Amino acid sequence: MITFLGCLAFLIAGYFLYGAYVQKTVGVDDSVPAPSERLADGIDYVPMPWYKAFLIQFLNIAGTGPVFGAILGAMFGPVAFLWITFGTVFAGAVHDYMSGVLSMKHDGISVSEIVGKYLGKNMRTVMRVFSVILLVLVGTVFVSSPAALLSNMTDVSSLWWTGIIIVYYVVATVLPIDKVIGRIYPLFGAALLIMAIGITGAISVGELTGKMHLTELTLSNLHPQGLDIFPFLFVTVACGAISGFHATQSPMMARCVRKEGECRRVFFGAMVVEGIVALIWCAAAIAFFGDTVSIGEAVADGGPATVVNRMSKGLLGTFGSVLAVLGVVACPITSGDTAFRSARLTISDAFGIPQAKLVQRFAVAVPLFAVCIVLTMVNFDVLWRYFAWSNQTLATIFLWTSSVCLANSKKNYWITLLPAVFMTSVVVSYIIQAPEGLGFGSLPANCIAVASASVLFVLFLWRNKEHCS
Repeated sequence: MITFLGCLAFLIAGYFLYGAYVQKTVGVDDSVPAPSERLADGIDYVPMPWYKAFLIQFLNIAGTGPVFGAILGAMFGPVAFLWITFGTVFAGAVHDYMSGVLSMKHDGISVSEIVGKYLGKNMRTVMRVFSVILLVLVGTVFVSSPAALLSNMTDVSSLWWTGIIIVYYVVATVLPIDKVIGRIYPLFGAALLIMAIGITGAISVGELTGKMHLTELTLSNLHPQGLDIFPFLFVTVACGAISGFHATQSPMMARCVRKEGECRRVFFGAMVVEGIVALIWCAAAIAFFGDTVSIGEAVADGGPATVVNRMSKGLLGTFGSVLAVLGVVACPITSGDTAFRSARLTISDAFGIPQAKLVQRFAVAVPLFAVCIVLTMVNFDVLWRYFAWSNQTLATIFLWTSSVCLANSKKNYWITLLPAVFMTSVVVSYIIQAPEGLGFGSLPANCIAVASASVLFVLFLWRNKEHCS
């Protein structure tokens, strides 16, 4: 429990101390009219109070990521606490803040356009394709999983639920952001936070009564299948530490935030809260099941969603089962719809397609959902694995983009460069040795990963020296 409380305190302190430092380093100017006011169109550019933007951003980036990923990460043991904690503060929150504030400083443009401004036209093209693929994968993953869960709960065919969810996605994708997303998201975001607080209380009571014991920190790898901590832990726990998907979501709220000074609350703050949620669920899994072998058996018996349902009922009773429904059904749906909305914005930005008319929004959205319908026929586990790697790769690219931006402005680029170098080694090592990648052994994979990250690091420093001379 001491380790858990220490990590929790570090996350909170990280928001106030490191978050303030990052904001000061980047610089904000509240005298500049925000895109939400200057480009207000009543559809995507809609001014919102910071607390509403925060809750929407939190639910956009969270979904089931900090829950499912944290439970799977718990199979490595308490060492997962360290990645969630330090990854959130020094990588994920910085990444999310940079994606939000840079988008806001450039009229709310999408992540691919931001990358193009700093890494060139070729990278812009790559990112346009890469980010849309990632967003469609996310949307499809968050069609298939809640549809299957609802089918199990209601005995109604998953095909019917898939159709219903897709219809909702279409509506949320094309209607003005304040008509659907702006109204229901804050409620679901609050529900996810209440769920996490309830789980924390249950763990604390269990510790005090001796019914549960939360293992203290050990750096040992306790994964029952023997997966290496590097790089697999750093890809398994993605949304609870750092996630490229967040960079695709931040421009949506960058078009709604009313001034640059609110970016730390909305973007850095939402990521820190997500890290806290991930920490809670990781700790709850370890305390509830007692050991990583039991966690692995529970996951194998029905997947993370079943584990969430079992833990919620076991820790919180009937109330917990209601929250479990919100957590494992509503939350993925509310990440899926914004994934498709972000894909629409990315494509419209890339091709300069006006979005003022409903028919123009439909013209962009319909092909995306056609692809989604085809992908729902692909094995879910395969989709998830490729999503996980693509997710971290996009985060890595955006960290490099942020480093170039800060270097060009002669600001402290180390706040993004160091996590960029680390994440480069993670994604390269993963794709070389993972079964869905090249399937090499860990030693050659890690050597190639370290070499790749080192080369990019040296090239960046050389480029920065040339740029400044």
